[in-house]
Amino acid sequence: MKARLKTARRRTPSSRAWLERQLSDPYVARAKREGFRSRAAYKLGEIDDKYRLLKPGVRVIDLGAAPGGWSAVAAERVGRNGRIIALDVLAMKPIAGVEFLEMDFLDAAAPNRLKAILRRETDATADVVLSDMAANATGHRQTDHLRTMALAEAAADFAREVLGPGGSFLCKVLQGGSEAKFLAELKRDFASVKHVKPPASRSDSAELYLLARGFRGGQG
Repeated sequence: MKARLKTARRRTPSSRAWLERQLSDPYVARAKREGFRSRAAYKLGEIDDKYRLLKPGVRVIDLGAAPGGWSAVAAERVGRNGRIIALDVLAMKPIAGVEFLEMDFLDAAAPNRLKAILRRETDATADVVLSDMAANATGHRQTDHLRTMALAEAAADFAREVLGPGGSFLCKVLQGGSEAKFLAELKRDFASVKHVKPPASRSDSAELYLLARGFRGGQG
């Protein structure tokens, strides 16, 4: 830890603050101890403990998957009869039971590539779409909020295209005051929409998750 703190002196103030939070974060230590790739695994685990999205046998698409924390939790919970399709612009080490596509989700070809993988089965729909995507931080809170909301909206559009009736959508957003239209659209298409902030999400973070359940299959 001393060596890492010494290197912190050469970092920017925001980078030093991030490193200090990492070093003192019990979830980071727990992830290393329990073999998870990131502390984000506990966020999904805590949400699923409460809302039971990842049932055995379900089909899941994980957007913004690297380094694999959410995919690992999902694969464990859906079991051998389930299916996980993960995507990220960054490389990700293989995870048993997870099919990975290294591609930018905002690439116009990405949604069709994911749909093609789904179509390998007779029932070409997903039960759950997860998105932990977030734009690279600029340090300007409103800009970061708007860019992350754009990713959430793109993920929601994709979820509407691939979810079967009754399906669920979970995505990351940042508090910032521009979600009203997005929420209204989700409430039109899903039976239940709510903000959730799991304990593993830092209390001082603007990060929230939107959970939409009971997809109406485009008929709502």
